[in-house]
Amino acid sequence: MSLKYLTKRNALNATTKLGITTHFNHLRSIPRAWLIRRSKHDPKLKSVRPADRIKWWNIVPGDQIRLRGDPDGALHEVLSINRLSNRVFLKNTASSPKDSTPPQSKNYHYSRCQLYIREFLVPDRSDPSGPLRRQSVFASRIGSSEPRWDYIAKRWVWKRYAVQTTPKLPAQYYTRAGLRKIRIPWPRFETRKYPEGGLYDTSIDDVAKVTYKTPAFDSSPLEPLPRVPEEQEYLNLLYNPHRLQDYDESAPFELYLKWELANPHSRAKKLERWKSYQAGTHELLKSITADEVKHLDGRSLKQAKADAAFNWREQVKEDQEKKKKARWAHSAKVGQWERKKAKKAQKEDRQRKRLTELVLKDEPNQFLPSAVKQELTKLGS
Repeated sequence: MSLKYLTKRNALNATTKLGITTHFNHLRSIPRAWLIRRSKHDPKLKSVRPADRIKWWNIVPGDQIRLRGDPDGALHEVLSINRLSNRVFLKNTASSPKDSTPPQSKNYHYSRCQLYIREFLVPDRSDPSGPLRRQSVFASRIGSSEPRWDYIAKRWVWKRYAVQTTPKLPAQYYTRAGLRKIRIPWPRFETRKYPEGGLYDTSIDDVAKVTYKTPAFDSSPLEPLPRVPEEQEYLNLLYNPHRLQDYDESAPFELYLKWELANPHSRAKKLERWKSYQAGTHELLKSITADEVKHLDGRSLKQAKADAAFNWREQVKEDQEKKKKARWAHSAKVGQWERKKAKKAQKEDRQRKRLTELVLKDEPNQFLPSAVKQELTKLGS
């Protein structure tokens, strides 16, 4: 899918393990507004100029390559590619992780990669006139056919050829126009293999078997629709199938699952619950009003209705508080409340005991009322 401009998601996900070409979004320039608003927490984006980006990638994940300037000439497998920075990531080259950062595979520029073709019989460089030796040949220059759009696979397809090789091939591979085009096949990935079915797996025959039976009804529009059986009839059929001989097994019982399979958080379900709650509160108001009007006790009808409305509002408020408390009151919270209540009761008991057992010492500046003095003298005598 082609984009009008390059987004942040496309820029950060430029590294991919898919070598197919379905669009050219990587050729678009990065919006300047995103670069200006980029915060310090955003990952650093590595990219080259849009004019320097590669349009048709001939090196894709799964290819075998070697690096230019590598004295060992080791063969590497391409792990992934980055279309924005023209970088090629190699497999099994991850460095040891430092601290908590994940290991990253080594990457090199596209121009340093030489695509592996296959082994050929080529003359030895030290002895060109000597016998031919089997050596690995790499494409130092790659050509391709005219790309075309595959409507079935929904991607661009083309063929790639080796126009120049390293080391140089024998004369038999050359014509008057130069080196013959040596086609380089695209990498093939093994199809995913699934394990064989075991004892707890469903067989293919059982999966493909059609077990649904359409309800039997007359196709004539003049005939009435068949009666929908009750749910209890279905349950009786399950537990006692021998008692219902004339029961139609093709009857549609799926409607009994509509409440279990429906989304309880849908807009329709929320509206239905709200209407049910409103209807319940209105019925509560009617019952309280009828009870207050029935027992006036010297009040006027208007005052009785006003009292009924007040009692109704208080009861609705109390019910809402109970529901709210029941939603977030779980077992751990209830246990915490019980412990807190017990500690509070123990603290009050200690304070009450301390006050009842309080004894004041006789001091010269104390004043005792006459009634208290009489009581003390009586107790002393």
